[in-house]
Amino acid sequence: MESPSLALQIQTLPDSPGVYQYFDKDEKLLYVGKAKNLKKRVSSYFNKVHDNAKTNVMVRKIATIKHIVVYSESDALLLENNMIKKLQPRFNVMLKDDKTYPWICIKREPFSRIFSTRKMIKDGSEYFGPYTSFKTIYTILDMIKELYPLRTCNYDLTPENIRSGKFKVCLEYHIGNCKGPCEGHEPLSVYQDHVDQIREILKGNFKDSLREFKKQMQFFASEMEFEKAQVMKNKIDVLENYQSRSMVANPKITNVDVFSIVSDEASAYINYLQISHGSVIRSHTLELKKKLDESDEELLEIGIVEIMERFELKLKEVIVPFNVDLGEKVNVTVPQLGDKKQILELSIRNAKYHRMEQMKQMQIVDPDRHTTRIMAQMKKDLRLPEEPRHIECFDNSNIQGTNPVSACVVFKDGKPSKKDYRHFNIKTVEGPNDFASMEEVVHRRYKRLLDENEPLPQLIIIDGGKGQLSAALKSLELLGLRGKISIIGIAKRLEELFYPEDPIPLYLDKKSETLKIIQQLRNEAHRFGITHHRDRRSKGALQTSMETIPGIGEKTMQTLIKHFKSVKRLKEAQESAIAEVIGPSKAKKITDFYHSQNQTDDRKQV
Repeated sequence: MESPSLALQIQTLPDSPGVYQYFDKDEKLLYVGKAKNLKKRVSSYFNKVHDNAKTNVMVRKIATIKHIVVYSESDALLLENNMIKKLQPRFNVMLKDDKTYPWICIKREPFSRIFSTRKMIKDGSEYFGPYTSFKTIYTILDMIKELYPLRTCNYDLTPENIRSGKFKVCLEYHIGNCKGPCEGHEPLSVYQDHVDQIREILKGNFKDSLREFKKQMQFFASEMEFEKAQVMKNKIDVLENYQSRSMVANPKITNVDVFSIVSDEASAYINYLQISHGSVIRSHTLELKKKLDESDEELLEIGIVEIMERFELKLKEVIVPFNVDLGEKVNVTVPQLGDKKQILELSIRNAKYHRMEQMKQMQIVDPDRHTTRIMAQMKKDLRLPEEPRHIECFDNSNIQGTNPVSACVVFKDGKPSKKDYRHFNIKTVEGPNDFASMEEVVHRRYKRLLDENEPLPQLIIIDGGKGQLSAALKSLELLGLRGKISIIGIAKRLEELFYPEDPIPLYLDKKSETLKIIQQLRNEAHRFGITHHRDRRSKGALQTSMETIPGIGEKTMQTLIKHFKSVKRLKEAQESAIAEVIGPSKAKKITDFYHSQNQTDDRKQV
């Protein structure tokens, strides 16, 4: 519980929206948070033991609480965002001022230039963006260049300068990329009409430009100027192609901002799509590093405010997967179906794709961090008391009821540890009995580990349903290990996960990393067991067959087993091939034996 001085600080907090700050005894900032009600929110930290260990650590360190009162929760959101970026508290989500993003500028001047820039100059010029990469900007500017001949020079094209003949046309005019406004070859009204159409394209509205190009194409065609008509047709194709790639929904959906979140134990990925006239005109994914096991609701609010700040957004309507509080002026929509639901799903796909790319990079650049994240995710997904750094999986093999064997494969830190794999030949069970076989091998495995004082796994996986799981549990109980090691069974058909004394199976997302690792364990145990089972059958059949061959000893048998792998291959082998392995004399004995055996079999059939 908090100290008396801390209790007094909490009691004197107002019931108002605002931002609170936690400091330790050395006056170092631990955490910044926002609240609708400061007293209720801060009190909640001290009224219970938190599930997250880091939160408990932070609470124990708090010595001083400071607060700032604001008018509304949306103001608190903005203030919290700015303070986190500026002060970087130890226990807050990681927020950093990112690089300056590029914009497309329509310059306020006669014969407006259109270009990319990282600097916004408040001179009345229009800025579109910011865009998350110059690649996107280059694609848009190249498309605009194909559609409209614009100037690239920085001349001051006032009417007086043009009339005085101060400028001369350049190469861009001669190759058809510019109409030469510097010498008065293009009227200002026509040029600015093109700029107006470009402005609409940058807003996601292609309708006016397409209508104008089609009108010109039809005019040129009616005048028999087919080359000019073809030029207009090419421009229509360019614009329609760009429109089809950017349009994702009904064109009536405009001025909408979409936010979604995908998270795991370590990070959250917030995707942002800006929709205008049914087209995506901006996309960005923000990664947040978790510190205190924050909820998706908290993280999405933090992410939305951060993206608003970065891109200077003025939100009117937002589409989100669940309700968030962004103030009274913002219309929050949580769609259940239709076009808006489709846009939200697109945003979620983008967030998942970004997360997957980040994980691939992390696996290469920082494998330890990748492993830690996977283990934390498995602990959460499988409801385990600790991370499953050491996992063992058992599988039985008794094809056609012969040579029953069992395999145990071991994964450490999510990867196969092949030196720890073990085979078990079933000793105490007569005939094919999966349950009794599982009981035997689990008992033998962990009795040996206990006897040899070897480390036990955090998780045991049984390849099978409730029956095999119950059999394995009997052995753990006999050894006094029940409850000390987590154990689950996986059924093969529907990938159901069974827990002891729980009749309802757990179903994981088919694409989850946890399920993929469990499937890899199960498949590896099956492969390892089948390989051993085949070896035993082949060896047994070969030995049984060859024991009756006169003059063939044990060492010769072992040599033949190693070389031919099976009786069938040995029977089909030429005498010369056998002679290369064990010499001509013994090879003749073997081929004569199988030749006489075949003749006996033929007589029996007659």
